[in-house]
Amino acid sequence: MTKNHNYYLDLAFQTAESNIGQTKINPSVGSVVVKNNTVISSGVTSINGRPHSEFNALKKLKNCAGASLYTTLEPCTHFGKTPPCVNIILKKKIKSVYYAFDDPDLRTFNKAKKILNLNGVKCKKYRSKKYHKFYKSYFLNKKLSIPFVTAKIAISKDYFTSSKKNKWITNNFSRKISHLLRNKHDCIISTSRTINVDNSLLNCRIEGLNNSKPDLFILDQNLKLKKKLSLNKLLKKRKTYLITNKDNLKKTIYYRKKGYKIILTDNLSIKNNFYLLLKKIYSMGYSKILVETGLTFLNNLLKKRLINELYIFKSNNKLGINGFNNDSVKYLRKISPKILTINLNGDKLLKKEF
Repeated sequence: MTKNHNYYLDLAFQTAESNIGQTKINPSVGSVVVKNNTVISSGVTSINGRPHSEFNALKKLKNCAGASLYTTLEPCTHFGKTPPCVNIILKKKIKSVYYAFDDPDLRTFNKAKKILNLNGVKCKKYRSKKYHKFYKSYFLNKKLSIPFVTAKIAISKDYFTSSKKNKWITNNFSRKISHLLRNKHDCIISTSRTINVDNSLLNCRIEGLNNSKPDLFILDQNLKLKKKLSLNKLLKKRKTYLITNKDNLKKTIYYRKKGYKIILTDNLSIKNNFYLLLKKIYSMGYSKILVETGLTFLNNLLKKRLINELYIFKSNNKLGINGFNNDSVKYLRKISPKILTINLNGDKLLKKEF
């Protein structure tokens, strides 16, 4: 690959990064249009997944004949809610198309190159080592029809996850990154126990981002969620689901009236039942879940191997006698995460991929 190809493909990936977690079950794709060694347009998959990036990059161009299109994922070839992207590529008389990954969607997989080549458009796939994990979550979505599950937790230097004196274990820099992480996911799963203790909003509180998001799923098998909580003020601004046992049907009347959407399930301590819940959540249009709970539920998911990646925000301070855990930290101690190169003013951010 030439230096220019690398450069333009990097630009496409940087464009795609802006809408990660905002495109529902469609992947966030980035595209740039280049003519005479100049970028003349760019596009990213729209919020909620439509229109696609190629359409957004090309729709307003009046004179792009002979240009090249760089896109992070193979252009779609099928009719869905919108026409296939190969159509507008041909209509705009694009000369060449370069993309980084084949689309695992069987309606498109390996078809774009054939269609475009047959119509006189040079189409080539270039693998990007720099972004080789960019679509890890999307590939899992397509393979298993479940969301990609990310979890996060904060711990002290001496491995405590709760403090008797302070609500927060880590510093403000870590909390800002936590909010940014929320913005990269389309929904959060928490438990009534966690929310009752913290009275948390579980939203993205960063200026310029949507602080009514992500949507929220609350696991509450015995309907113990407190009736007066801070998150109630967001019930009209985002979708909030209460997941409870099927035997609680009559008890859900109050929560429905408040604005909670109810999901009835079987016992979620059984791995297959939780797996079926993940499939249901994916069928509802959610592709990336962020788990924000206490240690007990996190350990449960780790034991069941239902987590795809884990972020650990580790404080540089020890809690000593002021620290405590509601469950064992042996699973966290066994993990060998990678320290990410990010400055958190003393705190550390570690990541483990499973």
